[in-house]
Amino acid sequence: MSSTIPAVEVAGLQLSQLGLGTATFGWLYESVSAAQATATVHRALELGIAYLDTAPAYGLGAAESKVGTALRNVDSGRLVVSTKVGRVLDPLPVGAAAAYPGAPRLQAVDAWTEDGVRRSLEDSLTRLGLDRVDIAYIHDPDDNETDVYDTAFPALARLREEGTVRAIGAGMNQSAMMARFVDRLDIDVVLLAGRYTLLEQSALDDLLPACLARETRVVIGGAFNSGLLAAPTEAAHYDYGPVPKDLLLRAQAIQRVCADHDVPITAAALQFPLAHPAVASVLAGMRTPEEVEQNVTAFDTNIPDALWDNLRSEGLLHPEAPTDRIV
Repeated sequence: MSSTIPAVEVAGLQLSQLGLGTATFGWLYESVSAAQATATVHRALELGIAYLDTAPAYGLGAAESKVGTALRNVDSGRLVVSTKVGRVLDPLPVGAAAAYPGAPRLQAVDAWTEDGVRRSLEDSLTRLGLDRVDIAYIHDPDDNETDVYDTAFPALARLREEGTVRAIGAGMNQSAMMARFVDRLDIDVVLLAGRYTLLEQSALDDLLPACLARETRVVIGGAFNSGLLAAPTEAAHYDYGPVPKDLLLRAQAIQRVCADHDVPITAAALQFPLAHPAVASVLAGMRTPEEVEQNVTAFDTNIPDALWDNLRSEGLLHPEAPTDRIV
């Protein structure tokens, strides 16, 4: 199996249009061993996936540590690595229960100050076994917008000036606050999870126009909406929780249209966001080499224009959502 995955330039970095998200390495739904994570990362690299995203919060450092193990003896010049800042991992208080069975006895603590941002990144570099990362995102500051302006972003900007990171931005599950960040701050790239997918396109109303105006690039996370767009059944997850009935029915309607055109819903879900001119890359969570191969095949699947036309005519796609694939 071979694949050629195009790359897009972001702040001088070459991001493959399909990236590997590693929340799956941090006990998301099921455990992934270090050996399995290593095999997954190596297969992704073999098939042309050259962008990898992680975060301290994924498994309380477990995902970053597994990524670090996977990247030993790998030429770091072959890929772009991003992680996130804004939280540090501290020991749990005596007597406190671990987050889940087998979890490290740690807790994620907010760290929006200059010292906190620096410690967050330094700890990540230690777990990753790297002397720098390419991109650092401020992670989910939903309740800390003022802290971003006052301390977290200035600290991150200084790290960019010092060369510890190449590009900076924010990563969130909402688009409105990130649109304000793009308008007010010198951001290179944002990571938007779940709000510009085949299932929902609310970011067309705020973030994506702001990014086009400021020439800020967008990475899309959660392209499968936590699994709902990979397998639209009642057992699927949406935003890491149970699936609301209306969204399940919508996802199943999308799947029926895809099936009418002999296109897997996963192929449409991975490729749809890339048609927007602000979008540089789409991340997919993968936990096995087989999932890597399945997603690369989906990414390479030809999709007829008629599929997008049918989705639009049935009210399953925003009327202004671009659908001409940009490569």
